[in-house]
Amino acid sequence: MLPDQSVPFYNLDTKAQGEISRITKRLLVKKGETLFSGDELLRYFYIVVSGKIKSYQLNLDNGKEQTIFVYRQGDMFDTIVLLDGEPHDVMYEALEDSELLQLPIEEVRHLLHTNESFNRMFFPYLAKQMRHMEELATDLSLYSTSERLIKLLLQNLDPNNRLKYKLIQGLSNTEIAKLIGTVRHVVERHLKALKADGTIATKNKDVQILDANKLLEKINLF
Repeated sequence: MLPDQSVPFYNLDTKAQGEISRITKRLLVKKGETLFSGDELLRYFYIVVSGKIKSYQLNLDNGKEQTIFVYRQGDMFDTIVLLDGEPHDVMYEALEDSELLQLPIEEVRHLLHTNESFNRMFFPYLAKQMRHMEELATDLSLYSTSERLIKLLLQNLDPNNRLKYKLIQGLSNTEIAKLIGTVRHVVERHLKALKADGTIATKNKDVQILDANKLLEKINLF
């Protein structure tokens, strides 16, 4: 059976959980491992049980990398391939040792056509992914790197923002930079400035906000 607290799967009915358990294979992946070669994502669909998996795009000419999404417990991918059956030009890497559920993608499509409980879970989740992509495009187009970083820090503390809550805990500055479309030294410069004015503190790859009001004063987003 699926883990009781996996989100958004905890509220699937018994029939849906049974069908998923029947077709599921569990995979363990190591931190730093590059995932899914060839046509794997055309044949299989994945649910994260634990750990963090990032999807990203890479410019081979200049080496610049943009993280698209960080999948955590209960997240699923690739929803785009599931719906249109076409290859999706993204890459995947494990940011932590992770456990995944692997499901034949045709079986998941069958669930979409036949299981109401699965649909009630899947389509709101898909909408959240789409909103995340819209927000990413808007942030990269309209806001400076310092504004994007401050926004990410605030969202990291918001338990109502499931896709961003505690997202950056344990991430290196390099990975944080890839989330907001910049490079490590720029993130480190902004973090240093925020620490200097007493807004944040950092320890062991964790960022603690000391004065949320001061952060809000620096950015007119909320």
